[in-house]
Amino acid sequence: MLSSVFSATVSGVDGLRVIVETDVSGGLPCLEIVGMPAASVKEAKHRVRSAIRNSGFSLPSRRITVNLAPAGLHKAGTQLDLAMAMSLLVASGGLPAANAVQDYGFLGELALDGSIRPVPGVLAMVLALYESGHQGAVIPVDNQGEVAFLKGFDIRVASNLTQVARFVSQEACLPCAMAPTPQDNTPSGSAAYDQIRGQRAAKRALEIAAAGEHSILLAGPPGAGKSLLAKALPEIMPDLSLEEAVTVTKIHSVAGLLPNGSGLLRQRPFRAPHHTVTPVAMVGGGAIPRPGEITLAHRGVLFLDELPEFSSQVINALRQPLEDGVVNITRGGGTYRFPCRMLLAAAMNFCQCGYWGSDLQHCQCTPYQRRRYISKVNGPLLDRIDIFMPVQRVDVEDLARDCYDETSESVKQRVKEARKLQRQRLESVGLTTNSEMGPRELSTLLSISASGRKLLLDAYSRMGLSARAYYRVMRVAASIADLALSSRIEEEHVAEALSYRQRILE
Repeated sequence: MLSSVFSATVSGVDGLRVIVETDVSGGLPCLEIVGMPAASVKEAKHRVRSAIRNSGFSLPSRRITVNLAPAGLHKAGTQLDLAMAMSLLVASGGLPAANAVQDYGFLGELALDGSIRPVPGVLAMVLALYESGHQGAVIPVDNQGEVAFLKGFDIRVASNLTQVARFVSQEACLPCAMAPTPQDNTPSGSAAYDQIRGQRAAKRALEIAAAGEHSILLAGPPGAGKSLLAKALPEIMPDLSLEEAVTVTKIHSVAGLLPNGSGLLRQRPFRAPHHTVTPVAMVGGGAIPRPGEITLAHRGVLFLDELPEFSSQVINALRQPLEDGVVNITRGGGTYRFPCRMLLAAAMNFCQCGYWGSDLQHCQCTPYQRRRYISKVNGPLLDRIDIFMPVQRVDVEDLARDCYDETSESVKQRVKEARKLQRQRLESVGLTTNSEMGPRELSTLLSISASGRKLLLDAYSRMGLSARAYYRVMRVAASIADLALSSRIEEEHVAEALSYRQRILE
């Protein structure tokens, strides 16, 4: 007998539908899986056999061939276990070939006792089944939170193989996926913006960076508060939109970082890899490419503390992702596309000892040592930084004050208003923030006063800006204008944007 059951797999961060075909024929008893399966898929035959037997079913002692179509697509993971078990039971006559087998996709890892365990990437795979026209999907109970938001798609949850078999046989119903309670999806907090004393100029720079998703470099002596400022960035950024939340949740689900029972992520991600991170861990890769740190920070913040301590290979690998917002990784099995549109926040000292320019302690570095330390952050990367902000120690008066300048909620509200103006302006070209605009969008969608344009052109020659830096100043000026709710870029907006372009590492 022959049967076909539907499931899905993950390629990059996207799901792809898989057809599990099973043929039971004469010959020596064996169970063979074909269709470019990885080791984790080949091992499924042992899990599936035991799960079927321990669930009260039996398999015939015949030759069984399981084909995973499309056969030219590499399959990895354990999410195909449940579909293979259902296909085996239908092909062997243990279950009827009911409509549910054709209308639903089946996802889940099988334990030896027949229970169904959660798997990573369920959101991406369920979306693939939804886009393929299926009526619904059967998934593990612990994965229900991340897909419960989908409307018009029948998602059922099961905890063991027996429940799924009774559902297919129309002997019982499976419960629908339920959204988690709010407390189950509360994101972990970052540094409290409200607790940062002083640092008015740095906080203004953070506000502009958050408004337009601009990359920012904070430089100063140890203890000045660079890391604290960077970690507070997510607090003043608006919550993820539904479209962004789906993409971010899908990425974290594929990476296996989504807690069981968690729903859609609404807080913007914050990733802070150690400076010993490898290029593959940073941008993604491997034999079967997986998302790296820059993809896990998509639509959030990637914080690189002690920037010169990162290897030159890692720093150079960031150039193209910062410019394009996407990483394409090519392997023998195909090309994998990973989104990485994030806000890069970096922090560093002015020298190796850290105290050059500090009023707290005298610097022990020679001019040569300082130049050598700074040169680790090469020019091409610095040219892709939008905002340069020197950070000094907080004045004792600010440190002793009981009141704070402004709450994170009021800053966040201004950032939300600025983002709203950007969406209205950029919606026609499919962009979201000012940092994504290219030369064409900057020339056609932005309005700049005559005095502002003259100042920008003068600064281009006087400051020796590159063409890339020129356009980055325009983007920052646009975000400053949006924060001021101005319909065009004025001279003062350009002047402030140019002040963040001053090289602080010379």
